[in-house]
Amino acid sequence: MILQTTSTRLSGALAVLAIAAFLGLAGCGGGSSSSSSGGDANFTGSGYPGVDTSNSRFVGGPIDRASSPSLEVAWKLPFSAESTYGAYSSTPIVSKGVIYSQDLASNVQAIDLESGEVLWTKRYEELDQGPNGIVVQEGKVFGATSSEAFALDQKTGKEIWSTKLTRSGREGIDMAPGYHGGLVYVSTVPTIANSEYPAGGVGVLWALDATTGKKVWHFNTVPDSLWGNPQVNAGGGLWYAPSFDDKGSMYFGTGNPVPYPGVAGDPWGASRPGPNPYTDSLVKLDAKTGKLQWFYQQTPHDIFDWDFQDPPVLTSAGGRELAIGAGKSGVVVALDAETGEPVWKRPVGAHNGHDEDGLKAMRGGKLPSKMSVSPGTLGGVISPMAANKTTLFVPVVNHAVEFSASGETNENGPLTGEMVAIDIKTGAVEWNQEFEAATFGPPTAVNDMVFFTTFDGLVHGLDAKTGGEVWQGSLPAASNTGVMVNGDTLLVPAGLPVAEGQKPALVAYRLSGK
Repeated sequence: MILQTTSTRLSGALAVLAIAAFLGLAGCGGGSSSSSSGGDANFTGSGYPGVDTSNSRFVGGPIDRASSPSLEVAWKLPFSAESTYGAYSSTPIVSKGVIYSQDLASNVQAIDLESGEVLWTKRYEELDQGPNGIVVQEGKVFGATSSEAFALDQKTGKEIWSTKLTRSGREGIDMAPGYHGGLVYVSTVPTIANSEYPAGGVGVLWALDATTGKKVWHFNTVPDSLWGNPQVNAGGGLWYAPSFDDKGSMYFGTGNPVPYPGVAGDPWGASRPGPNPYTDSLVKLDAKTGKLQWFYQQTPHDIFDWDFQDPPVLTSAGGRELAIGAGKSGVVVALDAETGEPVWKRPVGAHNGHDEDGLKAMRGGKLPSKMSVSPGTLGGVISPMAANKTTLFVPVVNHAVEFSASGETNENGPLTGEMVAIDIKTGAVEWNQEFEAATFGPPTAVNDMVFFTTFDGLVHGLDAKTGGEVWQGSLPAASNTGVMVNGDTLLVPAGLPVAEGQKPALVAYRLSGK
């Protein structure tokens, strides 16, 4: 999971900010076996957090390199939530001309895309870490608070059902649901809002009947035994909506094991011996039954909080189906979707020689009592990726942390960002753009462009082929959230007030003259 709190500054004198789960939603390149907007100019929104069930974050429509310079602010809608972690950390979704949005108090709104008028609001006032959010299917809006999954009537916002999923005060929820074939998928995580990791927390993925909310099956992403020490250890869970193929399988990334890097008497993860499955993994299940089909673990025996949490991008290249995952280890991995075997791996961002330290500790090797590590706890690929037909767009945060064997961590250096374009077939880097501020927000690929935010309150539109900046907008607050594009409109949440006078809001940019 994400670090509970950290401090950072934006160019000069910005206020100390508590960030715990500051992300947006979901990230398949064209050619996927799953449905996609695929460049449809009449696309009216899929109702799914990652645009499609392959989590591509790829749309078509009239916005492109030629038209984007005419994007102007059409309207702004203030956010009112006041979570410790900001007002907002989900990606708004669109279905048939209506935006559906969830803030960090778990409240849900339906908003007219054209005017920004609020059509209805369902209040929960239950603080959440995020990244949360909703999915719209079957005439319902599916979401979760920090303890329950729910379904609302899409037209009115009236609650149809709610199902409690947390089994104790050691579990919470901070994700947008998945949906496929009449089932809704929501996972718990071993942490709760405004709290550090409680010992004994097990991340559990639940499949619920979309009509009634009844529990159909569950899958423990880590064992209840927690590798022999539930009085100290915890781990697992999902951050994002899973991906689904057309063969009945689902794919998801999982969170890290804790404690990290260790505790007094048990340095470098010694309280949880072994690789700690299924943490820091890309997992494939039968979507109807929850039966495990395969898993790939990127970081066995993680000691640096290197979740492999991003929603896999499902696509095809070189005559095979791929599931592409990434996470805070700063490594992008393309796996054969049928077998789970790696096809290529690509480290991105800053790495300073500690990628194999978890394995070394697991095997009894000696590590220094203190060391500075990159990627740090807010670094690597911390938010979802996007993809068009040939290229994967990877948001990278460069951040170092000083770890000690007993568990203390200290910030070590600034937070900077990159957007890296990777060839889906080969894993080769096509281009790389660096930014002074962190790229916490997930990108969205739009025709021949890619849009995303940086933590200094800017939204960027880059040329997908070259990385050159085509368009830029200024936001009313900092952003760690994904953008969404629908037709001629670019939706950008700015949910983190980190300087005096900043006001969180959802900003709609629209092509002028439209």
